[in-house]
Amino acid sequence: MTTGPPRWTVEFYADARGKSPVLEFINGLQDRERAKVYNYLRLLRELEIKLGMPHARPLTGHKPLWELRPGAIRLFYFAHTGRRFIVLHAFRKRGQKTPLRHIAIAKRRMTEFLKGEK
Repeated sequence: MTTGPPRWTVEFYADARGKSPVLEFINGLQDRERAKVYNYLRLLRELEIKLGMPHARPLTGHKPLWELRPGAIRLFYFAHTGRRFIVLHAFRKRGQKTPLRHIAIAKRRMTEFLKGEK
């Protein structure tokens, strides 16, 4: 019996002190929103890189970042070696355009994460 390739996993960025701002954000949500976020994370694990609109989309001009889109909540992530999705940042979107400061936070955290992987 062949089991096929290992499944993808979802990991959350943690700072040098081991704190995860993404998990803190998710845990601070109301039950209904938190359930929706975890359902989208389950979809990401199950459908892997094939998950697309309306659930996920690449951030235009900010490769390799993607955004998971559970309602007004946005989670920025990227696919990493070892079949892992790394969730870098989460916030509540309040307007049409994503504020650049949120993208900058995700990029900074991705850089920190990749340095720590070496």
